[in-house]
Amino acid sequence: MQANERAQPLRVGVAGLGRLGRRHAGNLAYRVPGATLAAACSPLEDDLAWARDALPEARLYRDYAELLVDTSVDAVWLVTPSALHAQQIVDALRAGKHVFCEKPLSLDVAECERVVEEARRFPDRQVTIGFMRRFDPSYHDAFEQVRAGAIGRPFLVRSQTCDLNDPDGFFVRFAPGSGGIFLDCTVHDIDVARWLLGKPRATRVFAAGAVALHEGLREYGDVDNGVAICEFQGGKLAMFYASRTMAHGNDTSSEVFGTAGALAIGHLPRANRVEIYDAHGVRSVCTPTFFDRFEEAFLIEAQAFVAAVRARHGGEAGAVEHAQQGATLEDALEATRIGFALRESLRTGQAVTL
Repeated sequence: MQANERAQPLRVGVAGLGRLGRRHAGNLAYRVPGATLAAACSPLEDDLAWARDALPEARLYRDYAELLVDTSVDAVWLVTPSALHAQQIVDALRAGKHVFCEKPLSLDVAECERVVEEARRFPDRQVTIGFMRRFDPSYHDAFEQVRAGAIGRPFLVRSQTCDLNDPDGFFVRFAPGSGGIFLDCTVHDIDVARWLLGKPRATRVFAAGAVALHEGLREYGDVDNGVAICEFQGGKLAMFYASRTMAHGNDTSSEVFGTAGALAIGHLPRANRVEIYDAHGVRSVCTPTFFDRFEEAFLIEAQAFVAAVRARHGGEAGAVEHAQQGATLEDALEATRIGFALRESLRTGQAVTL
């Protein structure tokens, strides 16, 4: 994007039109001021058929390479399989595009390091990894309170990602390319923990897991419930729980403990503030999926990416701090490094030193 184009919308091409890709595409097409969905890409005919109806203004591609040579696209938005992320980011940077990529950066630490090094060759390009919890208003408020010293010195984070059980077995079908429960789910909690604790370096991890319902995961060395402990430099700690078997809905929450108090985010998961009083007792309705729980965060994340690109090209001055709220490539590298170590610990039954 040239300086004289700042007033024009950021033209984005989305690659990957699965469940989450469609959500991102819809946001960029209709809900993000300053952006326009110029193109979309998927090798699957069902996805392209959906896009023809839902995204009538977008040019459609089957091949990612074709999307990259579209000179009218300023940025690519990757919602593709995790194993493809690293090379697709590199290819986009070399094609002159800004990049947003869903987590994780890669399932391989060496690949993450390669992307970090490659990105340094393109300092004018914005590269953002989709750790959307940083943009959730509640998580962001907690971060600001921690930074302001409201709970003293933070030393422990307890965080969980727990999905509504899917009896159709989507996660079993997804398991061969997911990287396992810790790289797929807990990577969000890892990033939250490092963010709230001041980005300490991990020193040792231990993980354990169980297959409670989805026996097909055993074939891939995965579990549907996992717990982990992570030790950081300076005596800081994190405790993680990940589950794919919740009966009540998506139950995502975090707590941060400090020397003068504690903060809890999302401790009582609910879709709204309505409480039901009947013969079964008192209850509230839980958010069914992470799409619903973090709908606002996904939208703010997209807005921040647009602001970040504009800030790199001398755009509105106030955009810089807002844009820097997101995770850096180095943050994404550390999250993968820790997630990979947790997967190894689960496999071996031994603690892993980093």
